[in-house]
Amino acid sequence: MARYLLIRLGQGLITLVLASIVVFLGVRALPGDPARALAGEEAGPEAVAALRAQLGLDQSLPVQYVRFLANALTGDFGDSVRTGTPVTELIAATLPVTAWLSLYAIVIAVVFGMAAGALAAASRGRWPDLAVGGVSLLSLSVPNFWLGLLAILYLAVGLGWFPASGYVAFSEHPLRALWHLTLPALILGTGLAAVVMRQARASMIDALAADYVRTARAKGASRSTVLVRYAMRNSLIVVVTIVGLQLGGLISGAVVTERIFALPGFGKLTLDSVFTRDYPVIQGVVLVVTLAYILINLAVDVLYTLVDPRIRVAGGGNG
Repeated sequence: MARYLLIRLGQGLITLVLASIVVFLGVRALPGDPARALAGEEAGPEAVAALRAQLGLDQSLPVQYVRFLANALTGDFGDSVRTGTPVTELIAATLPVTAWLSLYAIVIAVVFGMAAGALAAASRGRWPDLAVGGVSLLSLSVPNFWLGLLAILYLAVGLGWFPASGYVAFSEHPLRALWHLTLPALILGTGLAAVVMRQARASMIDALAADYVRTARAKGASRSTVLVRYAMRNSLIVVVTIVGLQLGGLISGAVVTERIFALPGFGKLTLDSVFTRDYPVIQGVVLVVTLAYILINLAVDVLYTLVDPRIRVAGGGNG
């Protein structure tokens, strides 16, 4: 197991370096000159050249990349060219908002998706199964931004059940923070819940037809016990895989959701930095997201060994 983790960490390091090269070259391929945009259209060539030298944009790309990588290894992503604030401070201020939103959305998606999948598997071919399938198909078909607008219009403005916008930090008031994040998390987790439901249903149906389930029923186990203890547990591997793979969808979906609900999160920071060609912020954001992907995938692999001991035994044997 230790050897496997070391190999995965090595692969993650290579991925991180490649991602840094891609994002470094990618942000410089954006149209427009950030020095000209910051200096203003009325600034003279001397002022623009001085600003380019201040930002290090007058140096060759290899020199710029080496300097960027050396600073990034120490946790220094530079300062925002738009506000002058260190990028690490901007990330530290906005990342918790998106992290809490994504975590809340995952919890909602897993709870509702597993429950709906169990209901559909237990009533296969009957109306509950068809109803759950129809709702999941609708959830996958309707865009998040449209659901968000409808939710604000009817649930927030019309009924007043949730706030229409704004954010409260958990350190200030945990219950109010959950209340403000509930509606955005519901919208963000809708698509993931539908995917979890469909995959959990298929996995549970396969488990219910297995020999060990028939043996458990022959020994007198109730239908609910078989469904929860055997079928639902058997589908956890699928759910863990889906959550790990779909986390990227949550982060990208959070960009739109945070815009709709005026949340000061990572998505808003990313869009603002792209629109203003803020190179240091874009680079820092992408590298942090890449690192999060690597760590999450590693955590998913570790969770496999906790959910299914057979994977741990196999991994130990190969190591």
